[in-house]
Amino acid sequence: MSRNSSLPVLLIFAALPALAQHGAANGEWRFYGGDAGTTKYSALDQIDASNVKDLKIVWQWKSQNFGRRPDFNWEVTPLMAGGNLYFTAGTRRDVIAADAATGETLWVYRLDEGARGVSPARVVNRGLAYWTDGKGDERILLISPGYQLVELNAKTGLPIPTFGKNGLIDLTEGLDRPNVKPGSIGASSPAIVVRDTVIVGAALLAGTAPPSKENVPGYIRGFDVKTGKRTWTFHTIAQPGEFGHETWENGSWKYTGNTGAWAPLSADEELGYVYIPVEMPTGDFYGGSHPGDNLFSDSLVCLDAKTGKRVWHFQLVHHDVWDWDIAAPPALVDITVDGKKIKAVAQVTKQALTFVFDRVTGKPVWPIEEKPVPQSDVPGEKTSPTQPFPTKPAPFDRIGTSIDDLINFTPELRAEAVKIANQFKLGPLYTPPIVRDTNGKSATLLLPAHVGGANWPGGAVDAETGVLYVASVTQQDPLALTVADPKRSDMGYVGGMGGPPRPGAPARVTPVGGDDSEQFAMRPAPKTNIGPQGLPLIAPPWGRITAIDLNTGDHLWMVPNGDAPDYVKNHPAMKGIDLSKAGRPSRSLLMVTKTLLFGGDGNNLWASPAGAGGNTFRAYDKKTGKVIHEMQLPAMTTGVPMTYMVKGRQFIVVAIGAAGVPAELVALALP
Repeated sequence: MSRNSSLPVLLIFAALPALAQHGAANGEWRFYGGDAGTTKYSALDQIDASNVKDLKIVWQWKSQNFGRRPDFNWEVTPLMAGGNLYFTAGTRRDVIAADAATGETLWVYRLDEGARGVSPARVVNRGLAYWTDGKGDERILLISPGYQLVELNAKTGLPIPTFGKNGLIDLTEGLDRPNVKPGSIGASSPAIVVRDTVIVGAALLAGTAPPSKENVPGYIRGFDVKTGKRTWTFHTIAQPGEFGHETWENGSWKYTGNTGAWAPLSADEELGYVYIPVEMPTGDFYGGSHPGDNLFSDSLVCLDAKTGKRVWHFQLVHHDVWDWDIAAPPALVDITVDGKKIKAVAQVTKQALTFVFDRVTGKPVWPIEEKPVPQSDVPGEKTSPTQPFPTKPAPFDRIGTSIDDLINFTPELRAEAVKIANQFKLGPLYTPPIVRDTNGKSATLLLPAHVGGANWPGGAVDAETGVLYVASVTQQDPLALTVADPKRSDMGYVGGMGGPPRPGAPARVTPVGGDDSEQFAMRPAPKTNIGPQGLPLIAPPWGRITAIDLNTGDHLWMVPNGDAPDYVKNHPAMKGIDLSKAGRPSRSLLMVTKTLLFGGDGNNLWASPAGAGGNTFRAYDKKTGKVIHEMQLPAMTTGVPMTYMVKGRQFIVVAIGAAGVPAELVALALP
């Protein structure tokens, strides 16, 4: 059986209209990513290179009184339809409607879930879904902290009584496992509506040191937008008789969980297809309990949105032991390659790779090669002998670790960096984690880190030019495994940070948090700066933005995401060294318009040390990457920016916040 396969779809395509992806339409922003294809593109151009310097904050919407405590890491991107903004706010995910011109609150919906809403699987939420019949019926869809699907009247904020049970559907039901409890499964990204079907993904608890190899599966499900009736379920863990079932060896399909889609979903409304970025199975760094390739984990899966039937899929990582699951939403864009027009989908990854497919057939636009990779020597583990590598585009960040990747500011720092690096196992991309202190090495040095080069912010793609802009960080992980305490886990081995011990301290592995980073929203980021004198170990730029022409597969430019963080600039060893192009170790959250690329310093909860991000919001020249204008916001950007036109005025709205700074929305516009 081939690892990646598609069903015959060319005859189906022949009967469909050949319409293009255009980005957000009519000056609105009706999807999380602007349009169903998650381009994060708008053709608005009132704000351009000539006047962007005049942008001002024209209103602010503060979230601190929504929820049991203030939210500091608000990853929301509002929707805009009909002159109104819709977004979630606070730890209860209250649904807010606000006037898009003034920020005035119009209505609030608050769901009291009792105990099931107090300890959700994921605290972070990125927003809502919107549906209309085009005749005045407008609805807003929320996935609650307790994993219920709620449908509201967009005009009043009241539940739709004919949807599910009085407007609610319990999403913990229908997952083929007994006694699925709220808090074991949830969502961190919104649902997506394709025609009249609501598609729901799932996010589960972080899997660094899970208590059991058994977990809830994150199946993908479709519901009728009008009635709430579940119309289909796609098993992300292939069941008996289904394609890929044999890739779950030793009966591991029966108990393994996760394989949800916690990143935002994307869709082609004309084709009626939805594109699912599926995460890895239970256990981030040890897969001995689920041998095999494990379809459809770590796969981009194209489904018919009406029926849930698989159209095609491609597995980006076989048997993942790096936590390099698909964290970013797929981006749909129409391109022209060697004179041939292609309806494409581009998937950026934590490994800093970009996979580009014909989104109708699943055929790679450029060849993807299965290459041999290093193998694990962990007892009970069996990694895949090969992994897929795209021939184009080139990686957008550093991949794999070697001595050449270390900082080299001064001979003294270089010597210290080499001494530190020699305590770790270095190697190319897909070098697997080791058991702590194997062959005198404390851990495998993973680059990109397990939270990735790219992550949930993904990229933004210009729907008119086919240029993809992606932000990434260059930061390593010292990852190691230890034998699991049977009183705490039956996984055999669990993983975490495996840095060298301090003098006199015992060797140990410190568990790390999940992809969504809300585990650390209230406390400092994990200390991954293991370099000399507390500096980074890997050479800069530590944060960057790369422009990739998807028509050719070529990189157009790369610019650092600002200058070095303050703790580096103020370090005594850095005196007299130019750090203007060092880049902050946080991912810029990008949005692109007809004339400009916008992005902030980025969410810095994973920047190390805490606070290494910044508050700067920038406008870039799309063709060159040159900064045209930058301004300081009250705090760092935490959500992807969006833009819209209302009453003849273009607005840019973005969520901001920081440790100790309650989150808020800020609206930017020209005077």
